[in-house]
Amino acid sequence: MELRAGAFAAFCLNDPADKVRATLALWTDKTDIPIDVQARFAPPPEPGRPARPALVHPQEVARRSPFTPDGHAALIHSITHIEFNAINLALDAMWRFEGMPVAYYLDWLQVAQEEAKHFTLLRNHLLEAGYDYGDLAAHDGLWTMCENTRHDVIARMALVPRTLEARGLDATPIIQAKLRKVATPAALAAITILDLILEEEVGHVAIGNRWYHWLCARDSVDPEAFYTRAALEHDAPRLKPPFNILARRRAGFSESDIAALPV
Repeated sequence: MELRAGAFAAFCLNDPADKVRATLALWTDKTDIPIDVQARFAPPPEPGRPARPALVHPQEVARRSPFTPDGHAALIHSITHIEFNAINLALDAMWRFEGMPVAYYLDWLQVAQEEAKHFTLLRNHLLEAGYDYGDLAAHDGLWTMCENTRHDVIARMALVPRTLEARGLDATPIIQAKLRKVATPAALAAITILDLILEEEVGHVAIGNRWYHWLCARDSVDPEAFYTRAALEHDAPRLKPPFNILARRRAGFSESDIAALPV
């Protein structure tokens, strides 16, 4: 097994538990598996994912109060779906873009195994609440941006980890504040899970930042000008406050990046 071929195989798996196991196995065996940085793969028509959840327009995803058990499950389900997509996102970054340094592929394998861990924690939390992943509708916004940037690794680094995943750094403390008001055992357990996710997501965004700037330097691209063009070309979501400035700084955003955020 070659590492990027293993990532491709895991990416194509539909069953979430199988995808998690394959991803974690790659991480465990990474030092014993060769990496062919020039290998190319025929992209599948879509990422490997289960038949459920049903994917709907973001405005059609039900909004429920986290103060009710069903509402709590709906909130956790939406985050679980994000983490499942994030496994595919990291695996995609490994197999899709050839010719990168070995460190790039190992970085994204680290992200993939951490996303697999996050997904498993959240899915188990759902199961304790009487639900499972797929029981509720979800939207495909994160994967849509992955698809939009499939031909351009610089745009991928700009608009997925540095934009969409960075929004998670901003959103998580807000979600946790709501859960603290609920203060049920389930809500407090979810806060603990989100603490771990937030800490590791800082590292994921940092990996995106690091490779974005490496690619811009390699290709003599101005990072700020490219980001502006790419965000317009691919219709990236407009950023809105409040922002988790401390987490963004830890994730490698410069002071000029911070200053450019809307107020």
